[in-house]
Amino acid sequence: MISRKTAWIAAAALAALPAVAQESRATRAEAEAMVKKGVAALKTMGREKAYAEMTAPSKTFVDRDLYLVVYGLDGMVYAHGQNAKQVGKNLIDFKDPDGKLFVKERVELAKSKGKFWQEYKFTDPLTKKVLPKEMYCERADDVIVCGGIYKN
Repeated sequence: MISRKTAWIAAAALAALPAVAQESRATRAEAEAMVKKGVAALKTMGREKAYAEMTAPSKTFVDRDLYLVVYGLDGMVYAHGQNAKQVGKNLIDFKDPDGKLFVKERVELAKSKGKFWQEYKFTDPLTKKVLPKEMYCERADDVIVCGGIYKN
């Protein structure tokens, strides 16, 4: 038989699970900091070494559900922290589940604004579910360095 104290502790632990899961998510400030770290790496390490460090399976530029992606201004992927198979592919016509051409929009925003936040839907690497995502991007010469957060 389970004591009342043990039952209460178990109930409290279960009640805290959603809060713990939420806390383990990256924040907007962390996404901005990671992108700035990526932009700095391009300058200090050189592009090829930085792209290799930003691309899976390297975890230098990955923190929980936060990872970097680097695009050319034509939609070409140069680095991807969750899916190395995307590197070398032009994703300008890639759509989210709602049909939004988010890479094309990202390129246009990079050309017009330089630094920006963008919303779309994408598969969360932690839950493997499609969730709303906010991506922070900064243009660095002729590439766009991006890192995003997922919203529940």
